[in-house]
Amino acid sequence: MMRALGYPRQISMENFRQPNFPLVAEILMWLVKRYEPNASLPHDIDTEDDRVIFIKYVSQFMATKTRIKLNPKKLYMADGYSVQEMLKVVSMLYNAVRSNKADQANEDVTERSFDVSNKISELKQARQLATEITMSGAKLYELLAVEVDLRELRLAAVARPLEMGQIEQGMKNKVVSMENEIKGTQNKLDNIANDEANLEAKIEKKKSELERNNKRLKSLQNVRPAFMDEFEKLEGDLKKLYEVYMEKFRNLTYLEQIVEAYDRQQQVKVEETEKQLRRMQDQLREEEKKLFNQTDTFENFADDSEGEVKEVKSKNPRIVGAMEASDTETEEGSEYISSGSELAGEGEMPISDDEDEETDSENYDEKDDSDDIDF
Repeated sequence: MMRALGYPRQISMENFRQPNFPLVAEILMWLVKRYEPNASLPHDIDTEDDRVIFIKYVSQFMATKTRIKLNPKKLYMADGYSVQEMLKVVSMLYNAVRSNKADQANEDVTERSFDVSNKISELKQARQLATEITMSGAKLYELLAVEVDLRELRLAAVARPLEMGQIEQGMKNKVVSMENEIKGTQNKLDNIANDEANLEAKIEKKKSELERNNKRLKSLQNVRPAFMDEFEKLEGDLKKLYEVYMEKFRNLTYLEQIVEAYDRQQQVKVEETEKQLRRMQDQLREEEKKLFNQTDTFENFADDSEGEVKEVKSKNPRIVGAMEASDTETEEGSEYISSGSELAGEGEMPISDDEDEETDSENYDEKDDSDDIDF
């Protein structure tokens, strides 16, 4: 559409992937000039304030002249959203081109030149005439409302005979009033000239003050302050201190991380040792239970063996009888003694079992001591 309107450059959407305010300003200026060649636009877009003023002026111009409402924020963004706003104006102009050249549909659109200056003047005249017609209609309605009273006055004035003296006096009064108005207008013009001279004098005065202030500013910029050396020195010291501070801060952070990691390792080790202690305590309890069960069995067996020995002695009372006996009795007693010794020999087994129990208990105690030492 821009080529159809006669824009000299080729435009694509790639130009608006990133904000491109100079291109947007150029297109807007071209569109405004295309619509109104005599329009005056601000050309400075270097600063942010200048760009805001430019966008405001274009938005107001399009709203008042073409009745197209543009979004200034989107235009200021200078990206794809600004293209959507500019398409409103471009579409209006493009439709005007197409309607104006409907009779030449077979010709190439790119080779046509489009000048809407004449049409714009006609549009202005049409709007002005429409405004005048509206105002004239309202005024005519008001006059017709008072026509009844004015008719009577008009008829009375027409029926009254004219006197030349009154007419002459009225004309003189009008002439005097017009002379007074001319004098007042002349006085105003004189005052305007005086005001203009005063303003020019003030402008010259302000210009001279501005020049003096600029010279003073340059002299102040060239003069080096007395405290500047100390300031630069302190600034260098501050940078060094800041570097030292950052180094210590990093070291402190690193050490804190190391301490936290060490604490976690110690915590894990403590938990592992506690688990090992619990396991060893459980093993010791189980071994003590087994040992208590074995000692109980050994004691029961010893009691049973002692009971058998007592039974044997009760069956052979002569083994522990009096020494006064006959020969036969001595022989029999010797036999009984020998038999008793044999029985005693048989009763030696539980005694050896008790000794075995004592040795086993001593060995177990030594084993417990060795386990405690290993632990």
